[in-house]
Amino acid sequence: MSKNHTHTAVGNIKLAFFANLGFTALEFVGGLWVNSTAILADAVHDLGDSFALAQAWYFQSIADRDATQKYTYGYRRFTLLGATISALLLVVSSLFVLSQAIPRILQPEPSNAQGMAALAVIGVAVNGFAMYRLMQGEGANIRIVALHFLEDVLGWLAILAVAVLLMFTDLHVLDPILAVLITLYILRNVVKQLRNIVPIFLQAAPEKLDIAEIGREIEDIEFVDSAHHLHVWSLDGEHSVLAVHVVAQKVLNAEEYMKLKRDFRTLVDKKGIFHSTLEVEWPDESCRLERSVEDRDV
Repeated sequence: MSKNHTHTAVGNIKLAFFANLGFTALEFVGGLWVNSTAILADAVHDLGDSFALAQAWYFQSIADRDATQKYTYGYRRFTLLGATISALLLVVSSLFVLSQAIPRILQPEPSNAQGMAALAVIGVAVNGFAMYRLMQGEGANIRIVALHFLEDVLGWLAILAVAVLLMFTDLHVLDPILAVLITLYILRNVVKQLRNIVPIFLQAAPEKLDIAEIGREIEDIEFVDSAHHLHVWSLDGEHSVLAVHVVAQKVLNAEEYMKLKRDFRTLVDKKGIFHSTLEVEWPDESCRLERSVEDRDV
């Protein structure tokens, strides 16, 4: 990601943060005023979004810092940490909303439908604007925050529909039911996002890369007899890392060795690999990693 692109992404997050934080305060006051559990539910979620944006702002601003002796791959994985914290905040806030909404289903209370409708229109505008700005960014952290705002837009549209119904009916139970439905929908999507993030933390092979195929293509490189200890993982869901040991068909001279390295570099570039490490072993050379395993077995 270029520095210019990073500044744009940070600027979008900053703008969305202040817009969302100001509207969250309005939601809490407005939700209490119109006595709407659904609006209070969205207020809690928007408060979680404000925390998510604050973290996204920070983590995105450091994501492109140069590598250090402590963080030798740089700071790209910090965006994953931000995305995880944001998801966990949504889980906690969702459980709070459920604890407030479920009793209201059993004992419904009247809500101010006109006030709900007015807040819903503002909610669609503010969250839609924030979502639009964030959708222009990249990265797991920004995507999960943008997802928060997409859910909020849908939630406000549903609140607007319920408010219109309450203007003509006395079905006040619709308000807490909607709060529960919004919360369950958000929890479902948070679980989906965590299922994408956890494998990256555990250094699982990226789904977009066929590891077996990469292994075969490495072994098809001239002067390569076999490949082993092939590892592929992702730094942040976008930048993949590859490490592999290859056994040469013979002891290579300098020209042959450089030809092997060029062909390997061409292959990893074609696969979109961000960082790669190649270790070449001669035919009679034993692999250091395999010796370590044998030593442990002894």
